[in-house]
Amino acid sequence: MRILVATSEVYPFSKTGGLADAVGALSKALAKAGHQVGIVTPLYRGIRERFPKMQKADWRFDLPLGPKRVGAELWTLAAAERLTIYFVQQPGYFDRVGLYGERGADYDDNGERFIYFDKCVANLARYLPWRPEVLHVHDWHTGLVPMLVSHQVRADGWLKPPRLCLTIHNLAYQGCFPRSHFALTNLPGNLFTPDTAEFYGQLNCLKAGIAGADVITTVSPRYAREITTQELGAGLDGLLRQRQNALVGILNGVDYEEWNTVGNPHLAASYSAADLTGKAECKRTLQAEFALVINSDVPVFGCVTRLADQKGMDLALEALDEMLTAEMQFVLLGSGAAECERAFQELAQRFPGQVGVRLGYDQSLAHRIEAGSDFYLMPSRFEPCGLNQMYSLRYGTVPIVRRTGGLDDTIVDAVENLAAANGIKFSDCSAQALARAMRKALALYQEPELLIQYRQNGMAAEFSWDQVVKQYLAVYRKP
Repeated sequence: MRILVATSEVYPFSKTGGLADAVGALSKALAKAGHQVGIVTPLYRGIRERFPKMQKADWRFDLPLGPKRVGAELWTLAAAERLTIYFVQQPGYFDRVGLYGERGADYDDNGERFIYFDKCVANLARYLPWRPEVLHVHDWHTGLVPMLVSHQVRADGWLKPPRLCLTIHNLAYQGCFPRSHFALTNLPGNLFTPDTAEFYGQLNCLKAGIAGADVITTVSPRYAREITTQELGAGLDGLLRQRQNALVGILNGVDYEEWNTVGNPHLAASYSAADLTGKAECKRTLQAEFALVINSDVPVFGCVTRLADQKGMDLALEALDEMLTAEMQFVLLGSGAAECERAFQELAQRFPGQVGVRLGYDQSLAHRIEAGSDFYLMPSRFEPCGLNQMYSLRYGTVPIVRRTGGLDDTIVDAVENLAAANGIKFSDCSAQALARAMRKALALYQEPELLIQYRQNGMAAEFSWDQVVKQYLAVYRKP
């Protein structure tokens, strides 16, 4: 099968969160399974310098954007056998400090930037010599692609267009912009309706994608059910219920070539389910790196996250304020809301030697936190899939999660199945419920044999992309 993937970020070229990991790993797995795959993504600042084998293609975009025309170049990189990355180089839009914004604020022209990118995607899908059979777009940044493609099919006679698949990684981010932005699409005004892209007078890019895609996926089965409810539908639950027959939940996989405890260059020592000795060394290294008291008897709770309301970090702050009176340590790597960043920095100042905080993103440090921690906190208000809980399982680190979305789909609590338990779940969205779960973790830490059982269960869990690929191929062919 010939598949073109469109995304605003893809690891290892660009990343702000799990979207980049998921798209990169799925595309690699599809190519490994024998399919021809292309990924189209913006050429952000610094990518060419980090990947010097990239080549300029004999392709130039010259596309209308409202009343003007905007040009761009195309660069390509053969990332693996049957996997090509197509980078759209438009310096005015993409040669910036951040992908979507700076210092906690979105760029004012994000609507214009990604409407233009979507036009480039549609152009490639139509004219690439290898003629993609499937066009797989991800999140709001590529949400207008189905509408652009459909219009070209109707108005320009595009024969045999690709089948359109939209994956929703997080319904909370919809790409809403003023009504005037619709003019930048150069589509007829009569297409801007409540059945397509109009949302309370605004342009809603994700809504356009949901309305126009042939098939829609989300990143876990439970989240696929949750987003059809008023509580978690973010205003689009009605449309999603209408399109329920086209909606499928597919749990993300893990790239075990990247997230591996054996021969991992990011880790101080290798270890496995059969021999956990190296994990103790990873813990000592992590404690030293964060200037914590080095003590194997004290459990370390880790967290790598965006500091956003969705992630329940306010609940974590409140629970930690209570729990840090016990013998435990906490390390955080993350960035996001300025007030949340300040609050965690203040927590570290109040509990020196017990709390360590690093602001920003560091892929190597994320590996070391996953490996060196005993428990991993994910108190999300909602979580479409979550990857860190699956990374934690492979690293023998016991996740503490709220029963929502992919967290509920991937973690087994003792009350559900003691023999298969690999984590700790709580239901109420409150600091008190999280604190109770953390107290369960402290009790588990005092039972070494049971803790080893949890760790071994987690390390045995299998979330490889091989099974995920089969599910996506079925969706691509779904009638």
